[in-house]
Amino acid sequence: MQHWPYPRWIAHRGAGKLAPENTLAAFRLGAAHGYRMFECDAKLSADGVVFLMHDATLERTTNGKGIGGDQTWHALSQLDAGSWHSRTHAGEPLPTLEALARFCQANHYLLNIEIKPTPGTEAATGEAVARLAAQLWQGAEVPPLLTSFKPDALAAAQAAAPELPRGLLVDTLWDGWFEKALALECCAVVANYALWDANTVAQVQGAGLKCLSYTVNDEWAAQHLLALGTDGIITDRVDLFSPA
Repeated sequence: MQHWPYPRWIAHRGAGKLAPENTLAAFRLGAAHGYRMFECDAKLSADGVVFLMHDATLERTTNGKGIGGDQTWHALSQLDAGSWHSRTHAGEPLPTLEALARFCQANHYLLNIEIKPTPGTEAATGEAVARLAAQLWQGAEVPPLLTSFKPDALAAAQAAAPELPRGLLVDTLWDGWFEKALALECCAVVANYALWDANTVAQVQGAGLKCLSYTVNDEWAAQHLLALGTDGIITDRVDLFSPA
């Protein structure tokens, strides 16, 4: 990207741990803390609806059981995705990506959509998320940033909507990670914050890509990343770090 339109600070899954992750309640709370860009996780229901959830299974963040991607959107939409967090959020539903898009666009917020496929659906999920995002943000001044740990998902997104910006997520510097980011025509590498040092930052930025970090919840880590000259910080601590 010739112009990087995204802010440095990005709220993880809406409001980190202060609200039930990947729900509209979380994004509203993150916004109340001043954040204007959010990260979310997107996957496919059994009938092809893109909805927000991090885990492959439902147990941790809903009152459902089993693999989320094996269920229809109607069944998923009936789940309670808030009671696990607190009584305040009891009954909070799972949102679709379309619902989050409407919220973001109405309020001029930006979005990092992590493509989080149910295992075995990498290409299908990447394609579906990219096609839907291209449709929902058609004509938008700033499109969403699509990221994934799964190169196959990013490749499918690249084929489906090449105009949307992409970032490769890495938890380790596996053999070929940098070359894969270039082959996928990524504009960013989103790495576990501990992976960044002067050499990796210089390598990535030297190729014209941005350096983003997850999930940064401590002041010392944030200061280290700022001193390195990295470009984006994803955090749970929307109550600690001011995005201003």
